Amino acid sequence: MKAAVIGPGAMGSLFSARLALSGIQTTLVDYKSDRASRLLQSGIKLETGEGVVVAKPHVALRAPEGQDLVVVLTKAYTTGSLRLPHNTVVLTLQNGLNNVEALCSLVGSSSVLAGTTCEAATLVGEGHVKHVASGMTTVGSWTSCSPKMAAEILTKAGFEVEVTEAPGQKLWEKVAINSGINPLAALLNVANGRLLELVEVRQLMRDLVVEAAKIAATEGYRFEYSLVERAEDICRETAANISSMLQDIRAGRKTEIDAISGEIIRRAELASLPTPRTRVVWQLVKGMESR
Repeated sequence: MKAAVIGPGAMGSLFSARLALSGIQTTLVDYKSDRASRLLQSGIKLETGEGVVVAKPHVALRAPEGQDLVVVLTKAYTTGSLRLPHNTVVLTLQNGLNNVEALCSLVGSSSVLAGTTCEAATLVGEGHVKHVASGMTTVGSWTSCSPKMAAEILTKAGFEVEVTEAPGQKLWEKVAINSGINPLAALLNVANGRLLELVEVRQLMRDLVVEAAKIAATEGYRFEYSLVERAEDICRETAANISSMLQDIRAGRKTEIDAISGEIIRRAELASLPTPRTRVVWQLVKGMESR
């Protein structure tokens, strides 16, 4: 089996390390040549509750041809500019909306799988990732691409995998939950679990998730369980995790707020529905990005 993981951030480092350690021929793709050279030499240090191991995936500036699977874990705002191999199954596990559509325009919808992951990881430093909590990774065909090989590869690497026939539903579920957790964690500079301990913040998180769920409903998505309760469960399960948005703010990087809250606002405007709380947190995070 051959797999490439695009993106050397927290999730990309976690997935590439786990794939490589499982014996899968793994390539980690990094667009920065100097960092790619350092990672090739140092490997990826994976920190878990059981200790620290070092994985040695190959590191390259682009995904090689002949892969059985390419997993995209870059920031959402870079998706449209990716260079991808031909005739290869491409799986997005990214945050936000519109990543699938961008990948379909690059490689064709028949090669694209859409998915989500509830794995939680923190990038401690370059080439050093801490696995904070395990969670389900869900994959499904966007149109006609079989998810079988992707599920086999991820399962071999030790991930808990579920195949879904409704990946769009799963994407909206994650976006709605992220729209409540990520911006507030970034704005308050706290780990996920802290959001439940502050009464007013907890209520605001619930309100943000409800706003997002209403917009999902305009696109035909209905949820059989409470996304608010699921968001609170995730905060408990990943209490010590530093959200990707907060990691970006702390590092002075651009966040994915546009792909999450910004995209919810855009779709709300198309449906003529108000999202006042989502708009405020979007504006505040954009302000933090500009400092």
